[in-house]
Amino acid sequence: MKINRNGILVFTIAIAAVLAGCKNDNQKKNLNISETNSINKENNMTTTAKTIHLTRADFLKKVANFEVTPDKWVYLGDKPAIIDFYADWCGPCKMIAPILEELAEEYDGQIYIYKVDTEAEQQLAAEFGIRSIPSLLFVPMGEAPQMAQGALPKDAFKQAIEEVLLKN
Repeated sequence: MKINRNGILVFTIAIAAVLAGCKNDNQKKNLNISETNSINKENNMTTTAKTIHLTRADFLKKVANFEVTPDKWVYLGDKPAIIDFYADWCGPCKMIAPILEELAEEYDGQIYIYKVDTEAEQQLAAEFGIRSIPSLLFVPMGEAPQMAQGALPKDAFKQAIEEVLLKN
């Protein structure tokens, strides 16, 4: 039996495209998630290792209060940030979660990595037009944020952190 390498390549690309993002159609899927990090409460924000889980109220205080300045982006943080809009049932979101934890450790003190659960924070997700998850908002200092969608590999995250956020 002869294997068609082009067919395998097309099949692999098709599978990768399917896994690249989950549609946020508010259908909860019952998937078990094994959590490896403990959850702590600090200043009313849930922290898993070094990533920081935000509510809408936290977002308005720590990231940008778009209610006060609806026509202009004003970042409130003292370090650049990545904001991960995710859902617990999303496969690609679960794929990048450990990568974000590793990056939070690696870039500790240089950037913030925030996480927004789109199921719990539907209003905030709607205000940012989140239709596909994971959606990642890269927030450099003094510049407009940039949105990316889909599961990115660690090297793509590192490149974005170095070139967009830290300007190295």
